[in-house]
Amino acid sequence: MWPPPLPDLVVIFRTHSDMEASIVRGLLEAHGVPSMVASDLPQSIFPVSVNGLGEVRIFVHLDDADEAQRLIESHRTGLHNGQVVRLRDEFESLQRAIGYRFRDRGLLEHAMTHTSRAHEDVSGGVVDNESMEFLGDAVLGFVIADTLFREFPSFDEGQKSKIKGSLVSAATLARQAQRLGLGDHLLLGRGEEKSGGRRKQALLADGYEALIAAIYLDGGIEHAQAFVAREFAGLIADVRARGAVPAHDYKSALSWSRRATSPCPSTAWSAPSGPITARCSTSRCSWAARRSRDRPAPARRRRNRRAPGSPSRS
Repeated sequence: MWPPPLPDLVVIFRTHSDMEASIVRGLLEAHGVPSMVASDLPQSIFPVSVNGLGEVRIFVHLDDADEAQRLIESHRTGLHNGQVVRLRDEFESLQRAIGYRFRDRGLLEHAMTHTSRAHEDVSGGVVDNESMEFLGDAVLGFVIADTLFREFPSFDEGQKSKIKGSLVSAATLARQAQRLGLGDHLLLGRGEEKSGGRRKQALLADGYEALIAAIYLDGGIEHAQAFVAREFAGLIADVRARGAVPAHDYKSALSWSRRATSPCPSTAWSAPSGPITARCSTSRCSWAARRSRDRPAPARRRRNRRAPGSPSRS
């Protein structure tokens, strides 16, 4: 009979994360172990997940307790370096790195969950971070736009747009993510793990945006703004010192140079070289009697990084 009498129920898992509780329940039910959830409020036992009620406890029948514990232990998340940690402690070092502690750590777990991990989960309790990427992109864009508006009142709309585009670009966000060691905390599927997903620029940038969304959802816009201000302080200082786009954004820097010099710069590309999975070309930009330093770029991005005003190639 389910549910059984309360004396026959035993607590096998405790957490402050609603998402973590949902994942564990999904795991148990996928293996035929019925469970119930209770909050720390008296007289409140629910067959569904509980939000905002403090500690959440998962109960199973006394006869299923050993099997439930075995399942939970066998599915605890192992980091890519082989270390095994409790589900709730996996992101402790990341929280220290970002300078923010989550009230609902499930939001952080959600932000770090790549589509490949969700697709491989048999319980159906894992949701990927794509919606959080969407929200984080909007929050980041707003905070950066607000910062540029206040910090650089003399810049025109075009200048601020160029700087904003550089600061929120995938390349910039990937570098920010690498500095935090965010790749070590991404929850990936086996295939993505084997293909080096923790180092992929797109996954790092997406995870960084999802992280911003998680901070916003957990602590509000004030904490999200504070995080972005800390993270981008150096880049904003670089803009202030140079009076232009950050130094690493070569395409936008060329655009700025074009506005200040004449004639229009010309660009030459070397033949692609390197392994087939990482083909690379070198660009050389020249204008008047001056020549820029050679800049390597992935071959597949040659069209995107062509100097502004230069003719396209078929």
